[in-house]
Amino acid sequence: MSTLDLLVMGLYLAALPLLTLWMAGRQKTAQSYLGATHDLPWWGICLSLVATETSTLTVVSVPGVAFHRGMVFVGLAIGYLTGRCLVAWLLLPRYFAGGMRTPYQFLGQRFGAPMQRAVSLTFLITRVIGEAVRLLAGTLPLAMLLAAFHLPHGPLAIMGALMAMTLLYTVFGGLKAVIWSDVIQFCTYLLGAILCAAVIWHGLGPGTVADLARAGRFHLFDHGTALLADPFAPASALIGGAVMAMASHGTDHLMVQRILAARSLRDARLALVASALVVGLLFGALSLLGILLSATPAGGAPYHSLRGDDIFPYYIVHDAPAGLSGLLVAGILSATMGSLSSTLNALTSAAMTDFPAQCRRMAGALGLHDLSLARWLTCVWAVLLIAVAQSFGQGATSLVVFGLSVGAYAYGPMLGAFLFGLVARHTDSRAVMAAYGATLAAVALAEFQLRPGGQAISFAWIVPLGVVLFFCFATLASGFRRFQKATP
Repeated sequence: MSTLDLLVMGLYLAALPLLTLWMAGRQKTAQSYLGATHDLPWWGICLSLVATETSTLTVVSVPGVAFHRGMVFVGLAIGYLTGRCLVAWLLLPRYFAGGMRTPYQFLGQRFGAPMQRAVSLTFLITRVIGEAVRLLAGTLPLAMLLAAFHLPHGPLAIMGALMAMTLLYTVFGGLKAVIWSDVIQFCTYLLGAILCAAVIWHGLGPGTVADLARAGRFHLFDHGTALLADPFAPASALIGGAVMAMASHGTDHLMVQRILAARSLRDARLALVASALVVGLLFGALSLLGILLSATPAGGAPYHSLRGDDIFPYYIVHDAPAGLSGLLVAGILSATMGSLSSTLNALTSAAMTDFPAQCRRMAGALGLHDLSLARWLTCVWAVLLIAVAQSFGQGATSLVVFGLSVGAYAYGPMLGAFLFGLVARHTDSRAVMAAYGATLAAVALAEFQLRPGGQAISFAWIVPLGVVLFFCFATLASGFRRFQKATP
């Protein structure tokens, strides 16, 4: 690593917390700490949404997928746009009309407090597991990059350093700091991807891009593949992607928390829909980078022998110009820190909003007021994330795979509960609770046992499957409860 690369990384890591805290200002109440004060611009929330859903794995993996399969992630983003539009017009009006701070309060109004707490608890558990594994998986390419630049560090040391830097602005600046740091971090890795693609493009021969287009390297979907097993088949991307976006941006507090911080329903809708367009732009830039790498003179030798997730890190270490390598590593750090800060604040917000009695008892026992409790809980979540990540690091690969997909198990039942709450006029809270538990178990079983054509069902269809199963179970359970009540 050159002196220029180290200078770029050092300046970035020093400037990020200072600039973020300056932009966020001082938070004086727990409400402003966890939910801002409805004074954030829609474009900031938009970029924060994109940064939150973008992890190190996204930045590293998308170029590798595009290297072999073209612009398929952009096709998936089309489905995301449809799903977010549906959320903007179906769910957001309910959230804003009710003055809600978490989406699970909607379930509390429709089905009672036990359902609200059950779904919120599902969010807390799956978010801790999923983010811990993403943290662990995200440190692996960072460890490889640092070792290649003669700065060897183990995953635990990297996790600790990233968490400490993230806590520096998250604990003091709250949601505002998280959102403004997301904006800075998104701009960092988008700039890095665009500059990287421009450098590679400049080094290609004339007519290379036209040759790639004629060869079909810019296609948006995989055709002729197994529908249920391939997330990039047209139906999987458009239908599965839309339903997944409804779940992630309509029921996951990690995303909804940002949307509810908007100045108005109009701004919230604008931020949500625009985020789908921006994530398509990001996927396009990262995919273009991977496609161009496949056409470089070096592309045939080292790159084709690498795993997809190793292609972009290899380019950063061996082929990126001085200065750009530092910016790209800073971009990967940004993706990890952005996801971490968002998760920490969202976990604290959900715990204090959906479990108020338990949090009040905790605050009384510790002698803390609400704002101090929120900051204390943020630190507790940080320690828990590192502990869970470290435990996965000592476990089998199958545990890591489970950790990465555990969120998808819950998305279907969660979205099913929200949609059922929109359409069902007369409901029984016990029936809905039973349906929710049964659907969680059925989706997990289907993930491990359902093998259409001998292949695992893709993540794009897990969420729609969960929605359908929830409606089936809820209808049966509601009918059974009505029969019980009618029987003397």
